[in-house]
Amino acid sequence: MRCFFVAAFLGALAAGPIARAQPAAPPARYWVALADKNGVAFDPKTYFSAAARARRLRQHLPAADATDRPVRPDYLARVRAAVDTVTLVSRWFNAVAVRATPAQAAALRALPGVQKVAAWPQQPVAAAVAARRAAAHAAHSFGSETPYIGPDDYRLARRQTAALGAAAWARAGLDGRGLRIALFDVGFRGVDSHPAFAALRARRGIVATHDFLANRPDVYRGGSHGTEVLGCLAGRLPGGGDGDAAGAPGPALGLAPAADYLLARTERALRETLSEEEAWLAAAEWADREGADIINSSLAYTEQRYFPEEMNGRRSLVARAAALAARKGMLVVCAAGNDGDTDWVRIGTPADADSVLAVGGLDPETGLHLAFSSVGPSADRRVKPDVSAFGVVLSTTPGGYERLEGTSFAAPLVAGFAACAWQHNRRLTAAQLYGQLRAAGQLYPYFDYASGYGLPRAEYFLDKPPARPAGPTFDFVPTDSLVAVVVRPAAAVQPARTLPLVAELPEEGPGPPRAPDPDFPAYLYWNLADRRGVLRRYEVRAVTQRLVLQVPRRLLQPGDALRVEFKGYTATYSE
Repeated sequence: MRCFFVAAFLGALAAGPIARAQPAAPPARYWVALADKNGVAFDPKTYFSAAARARRLRQHLPAADATDRPVRPDYLARVRAAVDTVTLVSRWFNAVAVRATPAQAAALRALPGVQKVAAWPQQPVAAAVAARRAAAHAAHSFGSETPYIGPDDYRLARRQTAALGAAAWARAGLDGRGLRIALFDVGFRGVDSHPAFAALRARRGIVATHDFLANRPDVYRGGSHGTEVLGCLAGRLPGGGDGDAAGAPGPALGLAPAADYLLARTERALRETLSEEEAWLAAAEWADREGADIINSSLAYTEQRYFPEEMNGRRSLVARAAALAARKGMLVVCAAGNDGDTDWVRIGTPADADSVLAVGGLDPETGLHLAFSSVGPSADRRVKPDVSAFGVVLSTTPGGYERLEGTSFAAPLVAGFAACAWQHNRRLTAAQLYGQLRAAGQLYPYFDYASGYGLPRAEYFLDKPPARPAGPTFDFVPTDSLVAVVVRPAAAVQPARTLPLVAELPEEGPGPPRAPDPDFPAYLYWNLADRRGVLRRYEVRAVTQRLVLQVPRRLLQPGDALRVEFKGYTATYSE
């Protein structure tokens, strides 16, 4: 339930003929929008890093625009003099966040250069996104000996990248090299010593760090959620040597082990306050300046601060900041959230922004949507999530390795995929890459609000068209009372493998060899959309017979479209 800050006024308590004085109202958080940036000097060459300038040049973006210019020093000085605390100065929004009393806020409104002063609600609550631990899988700790990774966990580690085309990327020599990826998270405890990041540290692949809550460079304290997320991008399993200096690194847990990283702490582990949205904005401006190509944010803000109808990509500060980051040439990848099995259900923000790649979670055993993965659409009925990846992974923890659950880990797997795609074709703009990542989904052009366009396919980017059926795999058979979907005989008898099996993976893990899993069932996806393209219903069915689906005509309203996807073929029926 959304909480608003309400100033509670105490009634005066009379003590004889003299009333007791009321206590002063406590400081609250305010957003101060400034009027202009007239006369501010700005040199993009001295402000932006070489990597940032190169990113803009590649994408034919201006060297700088009005949002890059600093706020007017005279306006800022007046605001500082009028309040006790300034918590953020934003170039992008030409605004200042402050803590002030109501009397100070009233004085701010009268200052020259102040366009608007708005009070922002704040309330300590539980964290919006937390890693879900898979039960019955204990942590594999490291110490003086190489940690033991069991066969099942090793297999999961291989499959989480294999499902996204790890072998194809490797054959093409693509591993994220030359890309800068910024991570916004709770903290990165243990990254500075964990063996999984030995190769990353040895090549100085962490190029910048900053804690935007404590205003210091050290991000290796606090929470460890960022450690787990980074593991799904650049972590490695134990290799042939011991310690940081010996032996070759082990197999990668993510697809971008060679990328460079910017680590930003923007979130407290057990609280969700407005200061963290401010920290996200500050980190985005920093990442822009430092030349980030991709921002990964495995955080979501939901019912603790917003109503469902506000998840439209324009209401929250982080959604607006993420959209502006995208316009500046950065691909923003966000976890959809872990509320699919709660009353909230929906995606959080900033995944709701239309230029943000929102990532849902898939079950590694079935390839289907995980119940806890938040669903779309956005409040204004856009497709969300955009794509999906494994939401159950093996990743790094401060004590070793552990099985984890959450869209927090699907997002960095896709961010690593995006890094490989962009490395392959650096001419793409961020907007073009966003569109192609959606088109790379194995369901595309079909979509639903649970999996989006599905699991991205590497072959889409590697000059090798994805395998498509030679012809239709099913037929629509209308009758007076219903529309049936009947699978064609040739498609019905072909076994379907929706995800790579162990036999297809190189370098089977420690322990005895495992037999391949049986084939997954062939799944038929269908949805029913209204004349605006908004889905009214969607479903996935395992195909066990040729007559898979019968839709009563009474469910079909004028202008409706029945869309079906089976084995790479999509068709639409409408009346």
